[in-house]
Amino acid sequence: MPTLSAETPFIHPDCEVAGSRLGAYVEIGRGSRVLNSEFLDYSYCDRGADIANTEVGKFANIAALTRVGPTDHPMEKASLHHFLYRSDYYWDDVGPDGAFFARRRARRTTLGPDCWVGHGAIIRPDVTVGAGAVVAAGAVVTHDVAPYMIVAGVPATPLRERFSRQVADRMLALAWWDWSHQRLRASLADFRALSAEAFLERYGG
Repeated sequence: MPTLSAETPFIHPDCEVAGSRLGAYVEIGRGSRVLNSEFLDYSYCDRGADIANTEVGKFANIAALTRVGPTDHPMEKASLHHFLYRSDYYWDDVGPDGAFFARRRARRTTLGPDCWVGHGAIIRPDVTVGAGAVVAAGAVVTHDVAPYMIVAGVPATPLRERFSRQVADRMLALAWWDWSHQRLRASLADFRALSAEAFLERYGG
């Protein structure tokens, strides 16, 4: 098992990481692709994840074989094919369509802190998944997901809230994901042992 570091992200073999920023204690699973994205501290993805144009919040949990921020083809044009925008692959006298790629990069996906994206899930561009939310395995998320909501299905729809609205609001106010590394360590036994409600009572959320 890797020992994660505040200084250097742990990138497993066979990954492609480009145009991205990786924070402290970040892990990128084997064979993953991360493009034009930011992984905030303690976030990770498992093997074979494909993540583009996304801000990944602190402590986000991304399972294997997920797709976050998948890019679109030009459906409004006469052809969908990438000869339209990767034209330099086919002809020596023309470059790629820079404006098309700029529009793709501008369509950002946001994963909130401590969310969980299940195995094989897909999260579309321009979608925000809230703090502590859960996206079930195989779900296709086309709309924003509220904090601490569990969604599933194709397209994804809400199943239930993880916590009562009062507890969720208190957890958002506590924002433990912004605690220092030292404070997290000092509280580890309580994270392990206490229910969410008991944790909030102890830490004043």
